[in-house]
Amino acid sequence: MQNGLDRLLATYCSPTLAGIKPASLVSCDRNLYPDLPQRLNEYRNAFASREIHFEIVCTCSARFLLLVYKKPQLERRMADPQVQHVLRHFAYPVGQPLDVLLRNLKRRIAMSKDFPHEIGLFLGYPIEDVVGFIRYAGKGCELSGLWKVYGDAEGASRLIDRLSRVCRAVTKRVEKGENLFDVLATLLDSIELQIKNNQFERRK
Repeated sequence: MQNGLDRLLATYCSPTLAGIKPASLVSCDRNLYPDLPQRLNEYRNAFASREIHFEIVCTCSARFLLLVYKKPQLERRMADPQVQHVLRHFAYPVGQPLDVLLRNLKRRIAMSKDFPHEIGLFLGYPIEDVVGFIRYAGKGCELSGLWKVYGDAEGASRLIDRLSRVCRAVTKRVEKGENLFDVLATLLDSIELQIKNNQFERRK
């Protein structure tokens, strides 16, 4: 795997690669990664045992929009009745297999004049924050971090901090020249343990 792409994925997708978050979205400059569709095969093979998928959901002249997702986790998210309730408003065929929902998402990205903000549901953002962003057009949020928060600001702040710590921990090692897959292999157990034990507290 190439260090430049490793670094990009580490920066924006580490929580998903570590199995903590159902999906992540990253924009890839076509000038920097012109052969991204071919290079992704290496990542698909490396992460296949962890059921991590790499799918380009939009292609334009300037960039590729890459969705990285952990399939079982995203399937559970899409089966959530509250998530399905919101997706019905945007004509998603809820209850259908994940690949059908993703095709619908890609179609909406391609056809929508405005970016389809229900994508936040796929990315694992709190439902009330996704709904709030859509309802208020991104204005008047309680907190702005990895996403805009309209619900539980305190809880969201803790979650954002934990996710950011995972990204920093993985990115730091990749920037030193380590392979992304190897970094995840060694950090995965400790990251998941700390998340479960709620130990991602700010270091003094």
